[in-house]
Order: sequence, then structure tokens, then C-alpha cells
Amino acid sequence: MSVSIRDVDIGHFPLIEVAGTAYQRGRLHGGAAPERVARSARLYRRQLTRQGLGGDRLTRLALGMRSVIERFDSAYLDEMQGIADGAGVPLADVILINCRTEMMFGQSELKMVCRELEDGCTGLVVLPEHAASGGLMHALNWDWLQECADTGIVLRMRRDGADQPDLLLFTEAGALGRHGLNSAGLSMSVNFLSSDRDYRQLADVPLALVRRKMLEAPDMDSAMKVLWRTRRFCSSNLMLTQAGIDRGGQPLGDAVNLECAPDEIFWQAPQHGLLVHANHWLCPVARSKLRELGLADNPDSLYRQRRVETVLQQALYRGSGKVDWACIKNVLAGAFLHAGGVLRKPGADGQHATVATTLMDVAAGVMWIARKPCQSQVFAEYRL
Repeated sequence: MSVSIRDVDIGHFPLIEVAGTAYQRGRLHGGAAPERVARSARLYRRQLTRQGLGGDRLTRLALGMRSVIERFDSAYLDEMQGIADGAGVPLADVILINCRTEMMFGQSELKMVCRELEDGCTGLVVLPEHAASGGLMHALNWDWLQECADTGIVLRMRRDGADQPDLLLFTEAGALGRHGLNSAGLSMSVNFLSSDRDYRQLADVPLALVRRKMLEAPDMDSAMKVLWRTRRFCSSNLMLTQAGIDRGGQPLGDAVNLECAPDEIFWQAPQHGLLVHANHWLCPVARSKLRELGLADNPDSLYRQRRVETVLQQALYRGSGKVDWACIKNVLAGAFLHAGGVLRKPGADGQHATVATTLMDVAAGVMWIARKPCQSQVFAEYRL
């Protein structure tokens, strides 16, 4: 099933196809979803205004990030300008959507604002040898503000050059990318992490742009080099995979989990063909060197992690000994008593919930996404 911008009314995230120069791609992005781009900007302006940062001051901080973006990749600034022009919004709004945390570096009184604007996820990877589909499986729940169910889009990006893979990205309208896959068999997802090292040093570049650069890479090695060569403003977890086919036509795949502190990266390899990560530090070295801060606000991360691991491991020891998509859908839709679960239902604040569940068949270049999975487990298919 192919999804287009016209499918919004039936509950799917719109698919927007972009090509050309960076500016042209941005213009197509903004022009196809102007209401969603404007809504993204209003969402984060409103969040920051509630914390005392708004108006001209917010605009100045956003525009102050132009030189940082341009130094990292001038094409990204061109793409943001294209989004702004296509959607009919100021460039400052598009920068805000992409750099909402890092644009406030040096503003010590705003550190708690940054923390409140972070999001959560539960992610998993199943390597080909344990996948019923035969190919690498990568999936996640994105837990964040419910309003983002009406700002999310899928970008199918055509790029020129043999060393420039095409991209299939899920993102908020106005943003350059959040998670997804490319035509070289690379995929990536992100999970929130927090530590006592956050917000203490200047960042080379906003992490959202580093993630986009990693997804543009032709292979896992190149993607990880991008990450290791940058400093970060706050912690984050990245799940990175590489899938392909060998000369005999057999599926190949590998994955790595990267727990990123601002100044250090802690890695984890799959165990028994599985990787699972929620929103707390798992690497023993990381836990011995830094202080976990996220569990105070998200203690459910502990049982989300355990629940997903248990269900996937049980699938490996019964029946065919393989994990299938039905198993993954079920575990990502799981509740836990009355305290929430892997699928986060709207809480007392009425704001936060699981916005989307994404399934990725990486080698095939396919994503299936359920919008508002608390309400419907209907998945739309998007193909690279």
C-alpha cells in the first residue's frame, strides 16, 4: 500500500516524496505539509514559552544556531530554508524544530526546560538468523507528546550519486529526520537517556543533525565514525543496524546499541541475536562511570526493558524458534497492570503517550507504521 499526503484523514502519517537539491527537497517537504510544519513550531514555542522563554528571545536563540548548522553541513541549512519557504514559516521556526535542545546551550537557567522536552522510546532488533521473515527486523515505539500524531510525516528522499543512499524517514514535519532506513541497508532509531553529564559542555552540532548524517551513510562503519567525531549536549541512545544479502542470496545483518553520553559512547552487541533498549543505561561500564537521572521520571523503563526481552526470548524457545512480526507487534502493544506498559497510554497530564509504532524490514526497505497505536493497531506500509 502506498500512502500519500491525502491519506491523513484515514489516520495514516502522510508520505512526502522529495528530490533535487537540498533546498528543493526542503521546499517540497514544507510545501506538502505546511499546516504540520506550523503546528510543530507552535508546539515547541508553546512548550518553551511556558518555561519563560518565548517571543524575540526564542527567535534570536534559534537564528543564533545558523552558523553551527552551516559549519556541520551547509546543505542542512539550505534544506531548512527550503522547508521554511515551502511552508510559509520563518527559518527560526524550522531551526527550533530541529535544534530545540542545543539552541539553548549556555543558558544555565533553561537546563530543566531541555530535560522536559526530551522523549522516550522502546526499541528492539532481531538479527536474521532468529527472524521468521529471514531478514533483519528493527522496531520501536516512540513515546512523546500526543500532539505529534498530527505533526508526524514520512519522507521518501531521492538523492543523487552512487555513494548517496536514498532515505525513508519518519519525522516531525519541519525536521530533517528522526528514525528510518536507507537504500544501503542501514537503519537507526533513537531512545531518550539522561545522566549527570548532560548540558555541561558545548556541542559540536545538534544531535538530531548527527542522526540524519548517520542515516545518509553508505554503511555502519561510516555512520559510527560520524557519531564518534562529534560532541553532544546531552545523552541519547542509538540503535544502529546494517542488513543485506550475501552472494548466495542469504540474508545478512548486524546491529549495535550506542549509549551516548555527551563526552563518551558505550556500546552493546546483540545477545542471542537480540537487542532491546528502553530509557535507562544498560552498559555496566556506563553505569559505573555516570549517574542515571532518567529513572526518576521514567521508572517504567525498567519493566518495559524486561518485558520486551522476556517475550522475545520466549519466542526463540518455542515453536519454530523464530521471532515474527506478530510477536513484535504484540510486545510493543503490551500493557503492564495499571502502570502503563511498553505501549504508553495517555497519562494523567493528557499529553504524553505512544505516538507511533514503527516496524522496519531493513533489507527490503519497508516500514510499517501505526499512528496512535493506543487507539488503533492498523499499520500503513511505506516502501523505499
